[in-house]
Parts: sequence; C-alpha cells; structure tokens
Amino acid sequence: MSKIQTNSSGTRSIDISDEHLQTIEDYQLFRDLIDSNGYVDEEVLNKLKLNIRSMLESDAGKDKRLLDLCLDVIYHPNMKAFGLQQLVLLYINWKNRANNDLGMDLQSLQGTPFN
Repeated sequence: MSKIQTNSSGTRSIDISDEHLQTIEDYQLFRDLIDSNGYVDEEVLNKLKLNIRSMLESDAGKDKRLLDLCLDVIYHPNMKAFGLQQLVLLYINWKNRANNDLGMDLQSLQGTPFN
C-alpha cells in the first residue's frame, strides 16, 4: 500500500494499493493520456474520467477492480491534477520495480536446465 499526496501543501492524500496499480496496467489507462507537452492538468484528469466512464458502460467495464479503482482513487473527492501526477509517478516507479524484479529472476534462471 502506498500513499500519494493530492495537493501541493500535503494536507490531502489517497491510499493506493498494488491492485489499483495492476488495474491501471491491465486496462492501460495511462496510454496516450498525457499530451506531448507533458503537463498533467484538470483536462487530463477529466479525459481519464471520461475514458473510464466509457469502459464502465461497456461490457468490459464489468470488472469489479475497475469500479474499485474509480471509487477509491479516480473519483475520490481529494483527486485533483496534482494527485493524478503523483499517481502517474507512483505507477512508473511500480512498473520499473516490477521490471527490475523480473529481470533479476530471468538472470537467475540463465544456465538452468529445463529438461
């Protein structure tokens, strides 16, 4: 469980679980979300909300994990653009950590006979 700060003064935060991050990964929610300028603003947050709303209205949106992500994080009253930026950074760090762990596991398997 991680905690992200949702405002610049640090007085508001949201708890983020690994399951939330895995749901973001599974649905590729951050793919093509941020424009080439790299800024995360309220418009980007609204775009994410609209994308998720569309998924929830389709058959693919029947996943309870996506609904939990919405209730716990995306539509949380404290979620603002600053919080989304922190969530994106947390996701990147989580993804890098997972890739590094996998890389170490693959290295340990090299030279291991599989027959």
